[in-house]
Amino acid sequence: MLTLPPELRDELKAPFGPLYTDTETLLSESGRPIIAVGDVVTYHLRMAGHEPHVAVVDGRTKRERVTDEIRDAVDAAGGRRVEIRNEPAELSRDLLVALRDAIDHEESSLLLVEGEEDLATLPAVLAAPLGATVVYGQPDEGMVAIPVTEETRAAMRELLAKFDGDADAAMATLGV
Repeated sequence: MLTLPPELRDELKAPFGPLYTDTETLLSESGRPIIAVGDVVTYHLRMAGHEPHVAVVDGRTKRERVTDEIRDAVDAAGGRRVEIRNEPAELSRDLLVALRDAIDHEESSLLLVEGEEDLATLPAVLAAPLGATVVYGQPDEGMVAIPVTEETRAAMRELLAKFDGDADAAMATLGV
């Protein structure tokens, strides 16, 4: 549905919220539910005793396979499992639908992405309820927690409008 244009890549490198290196502090300061984007983030949340309501993973970190320890911890997540396809630098309709459905579902969900999940943070902020938190990894720095507010939703909407493709259809798919 949407493809990241090359000129936006640098804009997406800066953190969209506070950066944390301590999972306990992140959890104590974050609203619920928590939506995790990335294997390493999901691992750290689970090791701290918190099962994210939604975890979006692709088995990779910094373009390399995650360690067996991380993979095993992510694989042990409870709840629903949904397999989807999403190409690198894209947001597929399948990913958007699965994300919306997982957020709306009562049971926790693990979205297993074949391809890449990096951009799922943006639609997750749009689909999550106000007061929720979307957490993603900032490579070699820590975890970024985005509080879901009207302001953060507006920022994500603005970014997605700059993507190549049909942003209006993507928003409709997310139910926003």
